[in-house]
Amino acid sequence: MTAEPTLPGRLANQVAIVTGGGRGIGRAIADALADAGAVVAVVARSAGEIDETASTIRRRGGRAIAFAADVVDPDAVAAAVSEAEARLGPVSILVNNAGISGPNTPLWETDAADWWRTVEVNLRGPMLCARAVLPAMVRRGRGTIINIGSYAGIRADTGGFSAYATSKAALVRFTDSLAASTREHGVDVFTVSPGVVRTAMTDAIDQFAALSEDAWSPPEQVALLTVRLAAGDGARLNGRFIHVADDLDELVGEAARIEREGLYTLRLLKLSGPEQ
Repeated sequence: MTAEPTLPGRLANQVAIVTGGGRGIGRAIADALADAGAVVAVVARSAGEIDETASTIRRRGGRAIAFAADVVDPDAVAAAVSEAEARLGPVSILVNNAGISGPNTPLWETDAADWWRTVEVNLRGPMLCARAVLPAMVRRGRGTIINIGSYAGIRADTGGFSAYATSKAALVRFTDSLAASTREHGVDVFTVSPGVVRTAMTDAIDQFAALSEDAWSPPEQVALLTVRLAAGDGARLNGRFIHVADDLDELVGEAARIEREGLYTLRLLKLSGPEQ
């Protein structure tokens, strides 16, 4: 693995929006983007938490403001993005981090509204936020969108978290579909899997209580990966699913093979036959 890159100043004069930035992974990402020079708009429903994130960044000499908004409300998302651009400048980085785990019960015992709310937050939210920032990114010919995903979206052994797994699988497909449609406009889109991070969400899930200490990922690790992707280090991996434990430089070195063989994305493996 290569040495850790130097980050300060790499995102100078760029504007980033981080959803779910009031705590946990989102706060770590907002902090890291600000430390790398970006001006950060922190978005979440909890006004007190995002105000604290923004205040912490400002106390360290960075620039940040907070916008209280529900990512599943299209009017609230549009208003937050519009105000962020008016106050900070054109948005060049979007991190779709807001998410919930949803009900942890067998589907036949699950409230349908709770199940669908998880899909809305984890999939509709990123779609609405991307839709709001993309027109300006496309006009300028550059931008980066990073969707925070999960390995739960690419494996079947997810216990009772069917809504969460379904939403994260769809987010991977949303990522590569969006990357394909925006590539010619200079926009890069990634799914990043943060591993298992100690957050309020994971603390509430009993299955994680028995994990050994080395199974956990520090939030700063996914924040570093996010900054590197925002800075363009992974541009050759546009549209791909990248885990926090992956060696980004090694993946970039294998980018041609990854593209040729359709690696690091959802795909159906079968013996033979037509692809469509």
